[in-house]
Amino acid sequence: MEITARERLESLKAGALAALVLGLTGGLSLTLQGVFRFPAEAPTLWSAAGFLLSGFLFGVTYRYIVRGDGNPHLRDGAVLAFALVRSAGYLQALAAPSHSGPFLAWICLESVLGFGAARSLLDLALNRRWVRGFGCD
Repeated sequence: MEITARERLESLKAGALAALVLGLTGGLSLTLQGVFRFPAEAPTLWSAAGFLLSGFLFGVTYRYIVRGDGNPHLRDGAVLAFALVRSAGYLQALAAPSHSGPFLAWICLESVLGFGAARSLLDLALNRRWVRGFGCD
């Protein structure tokens, strides 16, 4: 199957929607870290770029994964796979005695909720045809 310009545009739309959701989720998470008195990560260009890039890649990939399939396990698996990969890298970098268990759990929860919210918006967009599924004319 040849990837057309239209398919690429739909992938860009899906990626942009998911990046928006992950960006908002990341901003909210950074704000709440101060409320819960976790060791706040200073908002940097890198953390913002990480949220946006992981959201964009999730959106593009999710569109290809679901391909009109109604299997909820496939959809849940996509969310958990992205959340685990993002969390594992983050946790490895933060695996220092100065970081508490609740903070490390927060990082995992942040990823699952962020990708879950992105999935919900993408499912809505696909159902309403704001974004067309892969291979749909």
